[in-house]
Amino acid sequence: MRYLIFGDVHGNLVALEKMLQKAGPEVDFIVSHGDVVNYGPWSNECVQLLQNIQCKCLLGNHESYFIEGNYPGENKIAQIFFNHCYESFNQQEVISAYGDNIQVGDFEIQHTVNNQYIFPDTDLNALNLKLNYIVGHSHYQFSGKTEDGKLLINTGSVGQNRKFINLINYIIYDTVSSEIKLESIVYDINPVINKMKSEKYPQLCIDYYLNKNKQ
Repeated sequence: MRYLIFGDVHGNLVALEKMLQKAGPEVDFIVSHGDVVNYGPWSNECVQLLQNIQCKCLLGNHESYFIEGNYPGENKIAQIFFNHCYESFNQQEVISAYGDNIQVGDFEIQHTVNNQYIFPDTDLNALNLKLNYIVGHSHYQFSGKTEDGKLLINTGSVGQNRKFINLINYIIYDTVSSEIKLESIVYDINPVINKMKSEKYPQLCIDYYLNKNKQ
């Protein structure tokens, strides 16, 4: 079976639709490992789209914020994004049904491990992994292996790539051949920024997207 596995869509319907258009016909199952919501201007629409295509959706930290109605962190920009996006969000019932993890082939899929941001330069041995994992959360795509052979794959981000804001990341996992492909697509970020402007996002939020590097 071939799985499309991704996460960190963050309300970016343009990127989500582009990825599904390209990768969807190639796979048997679709899994989102969390953070469908917040930041981008289409949180409701992204949740609805994934529900309509029967994607297996897992909880990310931003779903938890939207369920609880509160952003508990101290990041000023994240707080401003939350305040703007949460006001119009109406899909709490749907995201409340998201699971925590799912086993696919040789991997446990969940939003992250030990509630940590795991980057390409993170010491994977210090995580004390007991399983192979597919995660997201840090918005950086990479694969790594611990000294005792445990694998960790970070799918990167669909909607808010931290390296290049106009790059979509996801993976294709074939459970029969055990092949994992780390995939990327370049797309036009301008419709996202224009939508944010039309929805009167605070300028700090718009600048956050405008000032990111592009490929």
